Amino acid sequence: ATTNRKLRDTVALELSFVNSNLQLLKEQLAELNSSVEIYQSESHEGIMPMIPLGLKETKEINFMEPFSDFILEHYSEEPSIYMDAIADMTDTRQASKTPSRDGLGVALLFRYYNLLYYVERRFFPPDRNLGVYFEWYDSLTGVPSCQRTIAFEKACTLFNLGAIYTQIGARHDRRTERGLDAAVDSFLRAAGVFRHIYDTFTNAPSMDLKPQVLDVLVSLMLSQARECLFEKLQLQIEALGLTESSHLFRDLAGEAAQLSLEYNEMHKNIQVNDTHTYLPECWAGLVPLKAELYKALAHHYEARSIDTTVGDADNVSLGTKKSQAASSNESFIGNAREALRATEAHSVCEEETVSAAAIKRTHLKEALASHEEAQRLQRMCRYLKNKTSLTQVIKEAYYKTQDEYERFCLQAPVKNIDECYDLTERVVEASSKFTLTLTGPDFTSYKVEDPFKRLGPIAIFSARRHWTAPRCVRLQKGSAIYHDASSYHCHCPRGDESHEAGCSLYKEELENFGFHVRGDAPVIIAHVEINSLADLGGIKEGDFIVEIAGMDVKWYSHQQVVRLIQSCGTTLELKVITPMDRNYLKPLSSKGSISTLSAASSSGVSSGSSSPTSTTTKPKLRLKNSAKTRFVGSVSSSSWNPFRRTPSLAKIF
Repeated sequence: ATTNRKLRDTVALELSFVNSNLQLLKEQLAELNSSVEIYQSESHEGIMPMIPLGLKETKEINFMEPFSDFILEHYSEEPSIYMDAIADMTDTRQASKTPSRDGLGVALLFRYYNLLYYVERRFFPPDRNLGVYFEWYDSLTGVPSCQRTIAFEKACTLFNLGAIYTQIGARHDRRTERGLDAAVDSFLRAAGVFRHIYDTFTNAPSMDLKPQVLDVLVSLMLSQARECLFEKLQLQIEALGLTESSHLFRDLAGEAAQLSLEYNEMHKNIQVNDTHTYLPECWAGLVPLKAELYKALAHHYEARSIDTTVGDADNVSLGTKKSQAASSNESFIGNAREALRATEAHSVCEEETVSAAAIKRTHLKEALASHEEAQRLQRMCRYLKNKTSLTQVIKEAYYKTQDEYERFCLQAPVKNIDECYDLTERVVEASSKFTLTLTGPDFTSYKVEDPFKRLGPIAIFSARRHWTAPRCVRLQKGSAIYHDASSYHCHCPRGDESHEAGCSLYKEELENFGFHVRGDAPVIIAHVEINSLADLGGIKEGDFIVEIAGMDVKWYSHQQVVRLIQSCGTTLELKVITPMDRNYLKPLSSKGSISTLSAASSSGVSSGSSSPTSTTTKPKLRLKNSAKTRFVGSVSSSSWNPFRRTPSLAKIF
């Protein structure tokens, strides 16, 4: 700070100019990103424009250095082995910045999102920062946001996926039923993606990921999907060539009233929270405009559903009309409170019969008034008044209503219409035959392989787990203790078969490596005999075998490891690790019947206890009927099942 007041004023003035320029650039960027014409169909003239979303931009990230360092530090493996996998991950992220607006772009974003699952489990520990920061820009304002959590990366990727769906939906040719069906599917998928972000992502740093904004986007996509269904119903009626069909026009009136209701509720929702300060003026103006336009169409089609050419049948009582509307749930009814006020004001006329022509005229007048309001809203919004397609749609709808009103006046002069029935407003009941359901993202349809599968099963070898550095153990039969056993002379009396068998078995035990294994991928050391080769070599109970004779066995099954150990003969070279976060030989819950746990059945819960050292006693010698029975090299035909109550099928070496 400075004490020079003139300098402070000069700096404040310069900062105000900079801030003004930034605000101007922000508004211009928001106008570009919120354009309702860029992603529309090539033949969009004469079709109501839809609101698509722009993609979030991001900065490039090079995963090579941080991932390589983490592989060397955490997994104790050579990073050069995984350079191709890291490069593929970097290239996939780079490509996902500019996806194509079609199915290939959708597949690319799904692939990158699924890859993030493996990357998060492998390289992002919950207790420290890897040094990778994800910086994304707001899809509308361009304001940057930065987080180090991969959850932010996932949310931004999903947002771009939803934005792609909105752009695909807006580009479909809505002059055909097939194009309308495809547009409905795209908008429902976009709504499902935004709802998924709303339900799973919290603490959003950018405004476009805030819950209130996502809620508005979900409502917007659902309303646009319903618009497409309304247009499809219009096409079907035009294709049938039916000019006078009361029930079809009532259906159209109900659908239009439903759209008007949804857009009105959306407009109120935008105004009550802080989203009105964030959403572009183009969107904020288009929502109430559509509400008025579809209100006008509701009155227009409700008027067309009224037949005034049937002679005496055009005189009906209000009570009859109300009962018919309540029973069919398709025709026009008045709002309860407004109808009550109208009843009190016109109690005499209510008891008399009312001309159907008067009701039709009221609806047409309401339609014209709503059309004029829609045109006024367009003129008042500087971003909408120059939209040619929107102007064309509004004018065509207005001219159709005006022509209908002029034809009605020629057929039924005003002097022949009941003057006592002159309600200021008639409300069309909102009703729809369509039930919209969100289509959530289907991640299983875009399966990807773990690019870092060589690190081992992800349930054990992940950034959330901790273990010691791999230890190399070399076990060699024929050591001093083995030679002492070879020179051992049995002093049992000749002919005593039981003692001779016991001595023979004891000699064979000295030839074993002295450890038991169980489980699959990875195989775990279940038991280590005291003073055995394994015990003297430093092998502990609970250790995982990661390498045998230079071969990576982290993905090997129980039987594969047994065969490999048997093939090693008298020399066995192992590489083992000791888990530090829990003992996988102990069950997670005392209620279960599992006595030991393999890597396949371990969960993400850490007990915090390290693996114990070998403290078990040597099993007692048991006599065998056959001299050929040995502990070394015994192979079971079935693999170990952790959910069986039978004795464990551990192997002894």
